[in-house]
Amino acid sequence: MDRIEAMRVFARVAERRSFTLAAEDLGLPRSTVTDAVRHLERRLGVRLLERTTRVVRPTLDGEAYYQRCLRIISDIEDAEAAFSGAKPSGQLRVDLHGTEARHFLIPGLPEFLSRYPELHLHITERHEPLDLLREGYDCIVRAGQLGDSTLISRKLAELERGTFASPDYLARHGTPRRVEDLTHGHRMVGLLAPDSPTVAPFSFDCEGRIHEMTLPSVITITGAETNIASACASLGLVQVPRYRVERELTQGALVEVLPDNPPRPLPVHALYLHTHQLSPRLRVFLDWLSAQYRNTARPVPGGPDKPQRLPGTGPRLTPPCG
Repeated sequence: MDRIEAMRVFARVAERRSFTLAAEDLGLPRSTVTDAVRHLERRLGVRLLERTTRVVRPTLDGEAYYQRCLRIISDIEDAEAAFSGAKPSGQLRVDLHGTEARHFLIPGLPEFLSRYPELHLHITERHEPLDLLREGYDCIVRAGQLGDSTLISRKLAELERGTFASPDYLARHGTPRRVEDLTHGHRMVGLLAPDSPTVAPFSFDCEGRIHEMTLPSVITITGAETNIASACASLGLVQVPRYRVERELTQGALVEVLPDNPPRPLPVHALYLHTHQLSPRLRVFLDWLSAQYRNTARPVPGGPDKPQRLPGTGPRLTPPCG
């Protein structure tokens, strides 16, 4: 077995946490998989996997080598596809918000994967700062204003947002007719980014000017689903993308207030390393994902953004709440 194939075998064992399952996936005898990893460890002079009777998992050296293997295998596959005209193949690692995945990505995914049957998607919902290079991600999708980063960004959509409250909350606190009315006894559900000590302020479009304000709150949360559930429980006003509360609005659990003063739309960007911007599988995925957002969300004015490099000094990005 050559080195590249041995890398593929090791990567599958590291992902499946099992020699047996990796062998089944690859259509190889288990002994072949075991020997391939053993020879790799002997050649490298390090232990790549910790083996117990219950689980197999990468060591620290094994995790670092796994990430290198992913990049090497990816580069080889991309180079071969570019010259052979073959369809994109291999694993694509993506991180995005679970609610957005369920609304924008999953419904159209069967058709996408039938178009590119050699692609395999690995989707995570980390909700934390990520180092794409070290952790082996091809791209991440983030809603909200972007922080400083050396990543390339591509705007996918702008999600329309609104201000919402439960009928019971409005019966007890009154329905605001103007933004100024919010200062008289109203409160918000305090939404925190995972690494932020301060509540995200509300924003309102007041005749072209953006007015921000923070209301008192009796609860602060970090999760999008809990944010909406708190509003339904009459704990305060929330500002969220409209698509997230379609069911609650239809069922009457929430109603919109101040519709003439909507919050700023929430931008959605795909972010990726400059070394991945020519990857065939990443390119077809982002083109498809952009179309998925356009079909169900407010289009990006003038069409999707061209890729842009963000200023900054590192590949780490703090995911905003969105």
